[in-house]
Amino acid sequence: MAKKIKGEDGRIYVVKKPFYKKWWVWLVVILVLGIGSLGGEDATDNNADADVVSESVSSEIVADAVANEEIVEEAVEVEAVPETDIPTEFRSALNKADAYVNKKHMSKAGLYGQLTSEYGEQFSPEAAQYAIDNIQADWNENALKSAESYAETMHMSKAGIYDQLISEFGEQFTPEEAQYAIDNIVADWNDNALKKAQSYQETMSMSPEGIRDQLISDYGEKFTQEEADYAIANLN
Repeated sequence: MAKKIKGEDGRIYVVKKPFYKKWWVWLVVILVLGIGSLGGEDATDNNADADVVSESVSSEIVADAVANEEIVEEAVEVEAVPETDIPTEFRSALNKADAYVNKKHMSKAGLYGQLTSEYGEQFSPEAAQYAIDNIQADWNENALKSAESYAETMHMSKAGIYDQLISEFGEQFTPEEAQYAIDNIVADWNDNALKKAQSYQETMSMSPEGIRDQLISDYGEKFTQEEADYAIANLN
């Protein structure tokens, strides 16, 4: 199966694996095991040392065969594809994807949607997929930066941020990427709960108990009970 990679020179390369790369290794293994078996039937107790030597040699042969197979895995055919052969739309989509990833820290799914959306960049699905396949991005790090933004600017709870990261109406990160973000973010969740409580108090004139319920609700802010209690205790 062919795979496209981007070289340090900026050119795109197509990598193909040869079809014959595995079968001969197993032939060598079978022959070695067969020879070892025949030698074992003729061996006697007096030739125990010889058996040990034979087994060692056989193991080396098998190890060499496996090592050679690993070499074959890497010794693939490479064909250079001039960048001029890549459609202009494809290259434009990749450049736009780079900008979104570096500045807005988007997820892979979110980026694809933005590239193809009629309200976004309106690239063809083929051009957008080319961009997704060739962009260099750390999706875990993007999820973390997005989580930090939600914590710092919107004072969200840990559970609320996780839901926003994985939501199809939100950031569309994978659960694994979102969990990485939650596990690595540094935030003062008590202070976030307090800031959110103050916002409810100032803009909606809610009672302390009403604010507490909103803070811990699964349909609200999803702070923990302890975080909500801290917020209510520190309201002016």
